[in-house]
Amino acid sequence: MKKVVLKLDLHDDRQKQKALKAVSTLHGIDEMSVDMKAQKMTIVGAADPVAVVGKLRKLFPAALIVSVGPAKEEKKEGDKKEGGDKKDGDKKDGDKKDGDKKADATKQLMYPPWYPPPYGYGPPPQPYPQFVIRSAEEDPNSCAIC
Repeated sequence: MKKVVLKLDLHDDRQKQKALKAVSTLHGIDEMSVDMKAQKMTIVGAADPVAVVGKLRKLFPAALIVSVGPAKEEKKEGDKKEGGDKKDGDKKDGDKKDGDKKADATKQLMYPPWYPPPYGYGPPPQPYPQFVIRSAEEDPNSCAIC
C-alpha cells in the first residue's frame, strides 16, 4: 500500500471530477481524496505512482508528485493507551536527528511539469492545387451549342 500525494492545477469542481474520473480507471486504488484549497490529490493503494501521474498529465500537464510513501495504518485501542504515557526517551518535534532532516528534504523534492514536445517543423506543407485549362476548340466534347 502506497500513499501518493499529487499537486494539480484545479480551479473548480468540474476539473476535480475529471481528475477523479481519470484516476479511478486505474487498478489497485483503495482511496482517493482531493483538497481544493491546497490543490492536492491524495491516492492510497497499490497503484503505480508513475501510471497515476501519466494518466493525470493527459488532462493536467502541470501535475506534480509531491510525495510517495507508505500508507499510515490506524492504531488499535491498545496502542492508544500505551501512547498516552510519555517516557523520558521520547523526543519532541524539535529534537529531530540529522537523518530525519534528510528524509524531510527528500519528501519536498518536486519534479518539473512535463509538457509534450512542440512540433519539429510544424505541420507538413500542403501541395499547390493544379488547374487544367481546356479550350472548347481542342476538346470536341466540351460544348454542344458552339
